[in-house]
Order: sequence, then structure tokens, then C-alpha cells
Amino acid sequence: MAALRQIGLLIIVLVAGLYIWITYVPAAQPFLDRIGLLDLLGIEASQTAASEEGGRRGGGAARVIAVSVGEKSVTDRINAIGDGRARRSVTVRSSAVGVITDLYLTAGGYVQSGDIIIKLQDEEEQIALEQAKIQLDDARAEADRIKRLEATGATTEVRKREAELAQRSAELAVRQAEFDLSQRQVAAPISGWVGIIDLEEGDRVNAQDVLVTITDRSEILIDFRVPERVVNKIEIGQSFALTPLGLRDTTLTGEVSAIDSVVDRASRTLLVQGRVANDADLLRAGMAFSVNLSFPGETMLSIAPLAVQWSSEGPFVWAVRDGKVSQVAVAIVQRNSDEVLVTSEGLKKDDMVVTEGVQTLREGAEVNISSQDASALLGPEKSQGASL
Repeated sequence: MAALRQIGLLIIVLVAGLYIWITYVPAAQPFLDRIGLLDLLGIEASQTAASEEGGRRGGGAARVIAVSVGEKSVTDRINAIGDGRARRSVTVRSSAVGVITDLYLTAGGYVQSGDIIIKLQDEEEQIALEQAKIQLDDARAEADRIKRLEATGATTEVRKREAELAQRSAELAVRQAEFDLSQRQVAAPISGWVGIIDLEEGDRVNAQDVLVTITDRSEILIDFRVPERVVNKIEIGQSFALTPLGLRDTTLTGEVSAIDSVVDRASRTLLVQGRVANDADLLRAGMAFSVNLSFPGETMLSIAPLAVQWSSEGPFVWAVRDGKVSQVAVAIVQRNSDEVLVTSEGLKKDDMVVTEGVQTLREGAEVNISSQDASALLGPEKSQGASL
């Protein structure tokens, strides 16, 4: 009794499976019709299946829809995080000991190269300069007197030489005094923006004390690393897109300004320096940037997604040649919603591949192409290429 129940259950499962196969698999009805099982089951072939079968029996060729194979250049994109720094940045230090008497700058202000920004107490140096000038005047007067005596023969060559040396020494003393006085003034070495100032008039500074930092941020230099596989592709002057991590809605364009000569062994990356103009003064040294570089890649074959079929050996397409189809293996590089980029030794641009009607195809079967309109299947061609 249990065996009969199992047999009955098996028959029900087989009948249900056969019904689902006939209903949802387009190739089922033509197949059953060919072997005469459709009439035996008392099932009338659908109009579509009958027409397809009739077309194959009458004309000997299956009707299919095919599109042509296109080409697309694949763009290789590199994304990296870079650190920004100013075009130039100078830490100004004191070259002398003294008390600050004047500050000619403000925090965050802009200074020109050569502007006096800090002045130290200089009374002692002023006095020394006046003394040196007096001694120089005296030495010059003595030298002039010796020259007049030389015309009358009332002096010796030695006395003349001593007067000349005294004058030269006095001139050097004046120069030294002027230099010492200049050291009491601090000038801006570059044009740029002043950082935070921690000084006040009356503060005493020592030699080599840090006074202020001046930064030229008219351009921002960005250091980032790229993988070694693009070493032979990246070049000086190449443009790239960058976005400050703190300003996500801002996209700028920079260019490569320097490339390191050594690949880092630990990370297998190459250090690259780029630069970007900062005319709007939006950027600051120390900011982080998302850098995006694009490199021309290989040219791939572009086919409609519906053309790709699968077998136990991998993906393939049905290529139409001389009215017959042949199975051509492909390797999928990238799959998009409107196209699939592939490589294949047996496929080339402008070949026709079947997108609809593949269910009943076999190697060498004759086909009749009903439509060759690829626009609805591939979509509009994109100019920017794909990204690996």
C-alpha cells in the first residue's frame, strides 16, 4: 500500500514538472511536437511555437534577432588620497638678541617679500653706526691731506700707504655697523600669508627663536602614491581631478608636477607630486584630497547583455556568419546594465551575434535574422569609456 502511494506521488511530480516545462520553456513544445509526444498528450501547440516550428520546417532557418558587435576603449582609473602642502612655507627666526619694539604684521595677513615685519631695539647699533661714520670722515680727510703733501714731496710712501689703509678700515667699519643695524629688522623672505603670531611688542627674543611662519598658498602641492603598474603611463603635465575631503561638492583640476624616481618596495607604489591653482583661496596646506587619474586602457568588444550565453565551459555567444550560427567563447571583462565588455579570439567588431531566439540554436544551424537594430539593446554609445 505504501509503495502504491509513493508511485502515485512520483507520477504527480512528473506530470507537474512536465506541465511547467511545457508552459514556461519556449523550446519544449517544438521538441515534443517533433517527437510526436505533443499529440499523444493531447496538447495543442501554441501559435508562436507552431509558427517557429513551421518556419524551420518550411524554410529550414530559425528566425532570430541579432545585433552587431561594437568596440569601446576601457579607461583605467586610479584613486588615491593625497596630502596638500603650500607652494612655499618659511619659518622666520630671529638672527639677533633683543626686545621687540614694532610689529608690522597681523595674524592671517598677507605680506610682500622684503617687507619689514618686526623691528628690534636698535639704539646701540645706531650709535655704533654714527661712530663708524665719524671715523670714516676723519680717515678720508687724513688721506686727502697726505695726497696734497705728496705733491710737494713732504711725505713718504709709507705714510701714504698707512692713510689709505686707515680709510679702507673705516669704510669696512661703517659697513659692519650698517649690517648690525639691519639685523635689528626682520624682513619677509617670501610673499605669502602670515600664520598665528605669538609675539607682542616688548617681548625679548633670542637668536634662532621662531618668530612667525609665512606660507605661499597661491598653489597647493599634493603628494600621493600610485601603483607601480602605471609607472610607464603617468607623465609630467598630466591632468587629474581632485576633491578636498572637507569640500565634497568641490571638484578641481590639477596637473602632475613631479614624479619620484624610486618605487617603494614595501607598498609597491610610486610617489607623485601634483599641483593645483588656489586662486579662490579655498585650499589650505595640510588638507587631504581625493585624487582621480585616468589612463587610456585597452579597446574591448562591446556586446548586448542578452547575447551572452553560458555553458559548462563558460560564457559564449552565437555568432552569425554566412547565414549560419557558430558558438564563440568570450571572456567577460566588465558587465554593465546596457552592455558587456568582452575579449574573444573568434569575435571581432561588426560581427553579428544573436540576442533573441537562442533557445533552439545548435552549431551550424541556419538562421534568418529578423532584426538588426542594436540601438534598443545596447543603448546610446558613451564617449567617456568604462572604468576597470
